[in-house]
Amino acid sequence: MKPAPFKYYAPTTVDEALAHLAEHGWDAKVLAGGQSLIPLLNFRLAQPSVLVDLNNVSELFYIRPDDGGLLLGAMTRQSQVEHDPLVAEQAPLVHEVMPQIAYPQIRTRGTFGGSLAHADPSAELVAVSLALKARLRLRSQAGERWVPADEFFVGLFTTVLEPDELLVEVALPPMPPRSGWSFLQITRRHHDFCIAGVAVLVTLDDAASAYSQCEQAKLVFLSAGDGPVNARQAAEMLVGQVPTPELIRAAAETAASADIDPGSDIHASAEYRRHLSKVLARRALTQAFERASNI
Repeated sequence: MKPAPFKYYAPTTVDEALAHLAEHGWDAKVLAGGQSLIPLLNFRLAQPSVLVDLNNVSELFYIRPDDGGLLLGAMTRQSQVEHDPLVAEQAPLVHEVMPQIAYPQIRTRGTFGGSLAHADPSAELVAVSLALKARLRLRSQAGERWVPADEFFVGLFTTVLEPDELLVEVALPPMPPRSGWSFLQITRRHHDFCIAGVAVLVTLDDAASAYSQCEQAKLVFLSAGDGPVNARQAAEMLVGQVPTPELIRAAAETAASADIDPGSDIHASAEYRRHLSKVLARRALTQAFERASNI
């Protein structure tokens, strides 16, 4: 099939793009990498009357250091993020997840900000942004605002973005000392959509011994609800405790039974997704704590 007719704009600045969004509002769609939007247009599951293409807005393509963290322009290609040495050094969880996103051809076009704005509950970067406590800068002609990742995603393919707003930048804060990370997922075939997955970030206290306690913990699940699922009850079990294998197993069971709410589809039942999530959480927590203890 072919898309329904639409007006096409290719601005070269953010201000120009925002002007189009302010004029057309809900009738407009933003084109970033197009890896999700173009199929929706072709199948007429999306029929905007206006398309605003950001691929000529050069000011949205960058990766910059920021006090131990990173600033990423929303249009930065996923392939650039994957191979950037600064990302590998400052955001190892992002570096670890990038090769697991779709295929190299997809990552060549796909953008970091586009994935977050699309808010697919099976998207790797959506879960990782929550795990890392990312902040997102949104702009409109009226001004700008910063939104924490855990407030940005509000439902299935839904965010707090207003029709006249544009996601322009993602800020990844520095990881605290003695932090460990892990990302694991299960797909039917390598690089397919995620059936179940989890992003983990943990931090140990300063006691460099076998009795180090967990100071912070973040578990965010993919394909486990209408959006990324922050497993708060499981994380609370870990904080202030020595991360023994028994505690890790209990936290993984709590996450699978109490925190997530997966659905059933042609790929997997809800019960199977809960089982996978429990196994992945246990493995990811074990790996993350091992990494934290070796730093």
